[in-house]
Amino acid sequence: MRRAGLIAPLLVFLLLAFIGPVVAFLARGVEDDAVAPAFPRTLAALADWNGQGVPGDPTFEALAEDLRAARAAGTLNPAAARLNTDRSEMRGAIAAAARAVADPAGGPARDAILRADPAWGESETWGAIRRAAGPWTTYHLLAALDFKRDAAGAIHSDPPEQVVFRTVLARTFAISGLVTLLCLLLGYPVAALLALLPWRAAGLMAICVLLPFWTGVIVRSAAWMALLGHDGPVAGALSLFGPPPALLFNRFAVVLAMTHIQLPFMILPLLAVMRRVPRLQWRAASSLGAAPVAAFLRIWLPQTVPGVIAGALLVFLQCLGFYVTPALLGGGADQMLAYFIGAEATRSGNWALAAAMSLVLLGATAALALVAARPMRAAMARSA
Repeated sequence: MRRAGLIAPLLVFLLLAFIGPVVAFLARGVEDDAVAPAFPRTLAALADWNGQGVPGDPTFEALAEDLRAARAAGTLNPAAARLNTDRSEMRGAIAAAARAVADPAGGPARDAILRADPAWGESETWGAIRRAAGPWTTYHLLAALDFKRDAAGAIHSDPPEQVVFRTVLARTFAISGLVTLLCLLLGYPVAALLALLPWRAAGLMAICVLLPFWTGVIVRSAAWMALLGHDGPVAGALSLFGPPPALLFNRFAVVLAMTHIQLPFMILPLLAVMRRVPRLQWRAASSLGAAPVAAFLRIWLPQTVPGVIAGALLVFLQCLGFYVTPALLGGGADQMLAYFIGAEATRSGNWALAAAMSLVLLGATAALALVAARPMRAAMARSA
């Protein structure tokens, strides 16, 4: 009880300041509570609709009643905005239908609504309303993967020319994987050298490795902009051999800067594992006639696999959420998923889609961590 009492303030702080806001944001990706308050009668009438053709007259009458009631209650605009994210003509169709049925004595609701906007004669218009029945929905999650449901509820992929987010997700994984591989190729020999050097020399070299931690990601990215710019020192040196290639606002600049930023996160886990490998094993293997390559492959490398997995997982997971560096150094075809999450939240104001994309990224991260957990435990058991 005493130990629980000591950590309780920290747990409450994390719950209120971190976990709570994150969960509240991610919940927007599956919430759908804007349409049901405005169209309760319409949704009840659509419950038995098969998704084919146009619903019957009772559904039009229910829609007319809902439009008049929602207009008076002020719930029509939020519902129209939500439905407009599904079908771009919904806001105009709802506004036209609301004006057409404003007078209850204006005649049959079906004729008035169909004259107001031809979209009401399409099954997809009614399907959009039924899909937004709430209170929970997969609409935003499907949209974050370029899928959607039709009026009957079946899931279909967007046309190939409209697929965006799956391409961005694949690009995010490709860039993160390339950066992780480069960090491993560059960081492994550096970590091995640090592990084998005397303590004094290793300490000085470790300070050089940790220097990037003393500056922020934005500063380091801006430094690469100065180095790789048209008037920068790298372009100036290359100009001695001819016209320098474009070094900025492309995939090369993004990968280079991300590798520089993430390299310490690869070196430190490797170094922690390599420090525990007894040097006597290497000497014993050499004294028994093992060549350096054989000693490395059979003695050193198997015992450092846990560090390789830990470093690769740490770097890869951090790269998945990179935002600043691709935004500053990359072009339009080099932006990663975090950039689109920020754009949907701040520019478009579509918090639901931003939350859904965050859920997709979180799910991919969690799945990767679970997949890597078993080989990590197996490697640690073998090295022990």
